[in-house]
This record gives sequence, structure tokens and C-alpha cells, in this order.
Amino acid sequence: MFDDTHSDDGLRIDGRHVRRSERERPLTDREVPLHRPDVTRVLAPAVHAWLDGELPEAAVRQGETQRDVDFWKRLDAAAQQRRHLRTPVNLEQRIMAALPQTVPQVITPWWRREFVVTPAGAIGTGAVLIALAAALTAVLLTLARH
Repeated sequence: MFDDTHSDDGLRIDGRHVRRSERERPLTDREVPLHRPDVTRVLAPAVHAWLDGELPEAAVRQGETQRDVDFWKRLDAAAQQRRHLRTPVNLEQRIMAALPQTVPQVITPWWRREFVVTPAGAIGTGAVLIALAAALTAVLLTLARH
């Protein structure tokens, strides 16, 4: 797909026309590869056994599995810290006090709001307009005769 994002009408910066072959050259996408971690890496069965409590830590802390053990130890320490966090006693009261006591006002003016017409409303409005037009015509005809 060719997207012409330039509004120069086929002119170069110096004002001369661009050759047809230059103008029809398609734009190219420039992809920037993002560094993705190795998603094919699988956790060693020994680490799984250690996490399940079947192996001692010393048996798993060897070679490449040491990095996994360190990661899971840090994760466990962070989880333990989070478990000991306490919510302040008056937090619920402060949240409830901060809520507005009245219904919020509509910010958009009435003329910018969405206007929805139902079939019954359209028929009713049409009938009222026809009745008003007939009444106005009758008044104008009676005034014109006098």
C-alpha cells in the first residue's frame, strides 16, 4: 500500500517537479527490533524440585541454576514484605470522605450532547409540526381576508 504523506504536490524543496519514478517509490517501514528475552528458556527440573521442597537449596545452587535460585529467593523476600503490610485504620473513612456528596454536573453543554431520536418521538414531533403549520396557515388566511 502506498501512502503519500507529503503535501508538496510532487515538488522538491527547491520547487522543481519530482521525476515520476521518484514519486511512485513506495514508502518503507522502518522496524526497530525490540530486545526480547529468551522465551524458550525452561526452568530446570531441579529448580522445580527445590521450589516444591523436595531438594535442599545447596543441591540446586550450582552452575546455571544459581541465577534462578537467586531470582526466586528475591521474589519470596518481596512477597514476604508485602504480606506484612498493613492498611491504615482510617483509610476507608478517608476514601469515603473524599467522595463527592452530590451528583456530578454534566460538563458538556446541551447543544453538544448526543441527540437520540426514537421512532415514536419523530412521529410525535412531525404531528406537532403539521398541527402548528395548519394552525399558523389558518390564522394567516383569516388575517388576509380582513
